[in-house]
Amino acid sequence: MIATVPLADNACYLALKARDARFDGSFFTGVTSTGIYCRPVCSVKTPKRENCRFFRHAAQAESVGFRPCLRCRPELAPYSVAWSIQDASWILAHQAARLLDEPEVCSDSRPSVEKLAAKLGVSDRHLRRIFEAQFGVSPMQYLQTRRLLTAKQLLADTNMPITQVALISGFASVRRFNAAFVQHYQLNPTQLRRQGSRPAGDGITIKLGYRPPYDVAAMLEFFRKRAINTIEFIAADTLQPSTGRTFRIESDGKVHVGWLLARFDEAHCQLVLRVSDSLRDVLPLVIRRVRAMFDLDADPAAINSVLQGAFRGGDGLRVPGSLDGYELAVRAVLGQQITVVAARTLAQRLVERFGETITTPWPQLTRLFPAPAVLAAASGDALGQLGIVRQRQAAIIGIAQAVADKRLPLHGSADVNATLAALKALPGIGDWTAQYIAMRALRWPDAFPAGDVALHKALGVQALKNPTRQAELASLAWKPWRSYAAIRAWNGLLNIAPAAPSATTTDVLNCHKHSIKP
Repeated sequence: MIATVPLADNACYLALKARDARFDGSFFTGVTSTGIYCRPVCSVKTPKRENCRFFRHAAQAESVGFRPCLRCRPELAPYSVAWSIQDASWILAHQAARLLDEPEVCSDSRPSVEKLAAKLGVSDRHLRRIFEAQFGVSPMQYLQTRRLLTAKQLLADTNMPITQVALISGFASVRRFNAAFVQHYQLNPTQLRRQGSRPAGDGITIKLGYRPPYDVAAMLEFFRKRAINTIEFIAADTLQPSTGRTFRIESDGKVHVGWLLARFDEAHCQLVLRVSDSLRDVLPLVIRRVRAMFDLDADPAAINSVLQGAFRGGDGLRVPGSLDGYELAVRAVLGQQITVVAARTLAQRLVERFGETITTPWPQLTRLFPAPAVLAAASGDALGQLGIVRQRQAAIIGIAQAVADKRLPLHGSADVNATLAALKALPGIGDWTAQYIAMRALRWPDAFPAGDVALHKALGVQALKNPTRQAELASLAWKPWRSYAAIRAWNGLLNIAPAAPSATTTDVLNCHKHSIKP
């Protein structure tokens, strides 16, 4: 039996009894009397304390024989995203897990610890040792659980053929897929088909969980202010706010285009996602990108444990991400040293001039953002006619060429330091732009655009000598969550401390190894 990392079991049991959604995905409960493991929010009758075992990760529960609950569905839980600035082994193990969570890794029919170790620059033996010490399972066991839970979600929520589910979940063959399900879940994959799970009309509908609190209004308002007509829209429905947009995704050398509609179900702490049928083959990747776009995996309790002394509330604020890091990078360049409204105007012109058309169910969505190859081949004169100044022309073309040539990865599994260096080596890209891209495209929680003028004003350092340096010094206390600190500062929440957390909340926070004091 593989040892698991100890949790504060009594505190976790309190959260389980309360069905506290704030800790969804932070731990899982294995019930020895049934052989099933559940999320803290499961609606079944609370098991007896003596029958409960607690695990940080689904892979740990499955490694000792527990099967996922068919009612609460562990695959819907937000991922456990943790960061540290102290323990190098801890950082390496969690970076390895982050790479394994990326669908691009799962799409490889023969992933190996050796390949993962080479990517991280360590030996495979060292990686196995620190990974098992941190997670209680091997990297391949972790990956197998991620694949199985991805397949389980697709089986339950879509009408995709079994063969297609098996392949896009990362299994080399249907035979291995069936064998893994029987071995781990004692079920045939067809038994996981849910009645009424077939999507109505065009598209595929799936559910994605998140931990409350979540300030949905603030997230959608951020996107609304920057929305480009014909590629995105925000529906201001007070009961079920939603947003739709078009986008493209490249995977295994193939480009897939389509649309999505994301609707928040705040009563159930879920985002209900509808995706075009054209994106079926890359659905796990779409899910991952959507989770990043809306920051669904953020852990407000861990973040607030560091930031609460410097900010008044704001624990429901998330860092807005992007479906396409390349698009975000181009739009960041367009926003250099001008207002949000002016940046949106330039982006609108860019889409109208270079964006290709697409057919969707909504008249508001008719174009795609210009492809990297298109902008890479654009002339300076063509960009200049849109009102884009020469320095930004060079930056946009440089980004597009680097992305088109596969020299610049702009997604959540990219190496942050290497990507920052590559960005700043491009013409017209300074630290502010690179940090902003790292915050929203690379999903780096410790990004901090210290040169931002609005941030200087929020921090009260605009009148000081070298305000950028002063902002950087002030931010050190907020590591490793400076992206969230910037969002709170921009929202005017600085310097008013909130009330102390309750004893129960504090106890449960203690079961998070990644909780860090400033």
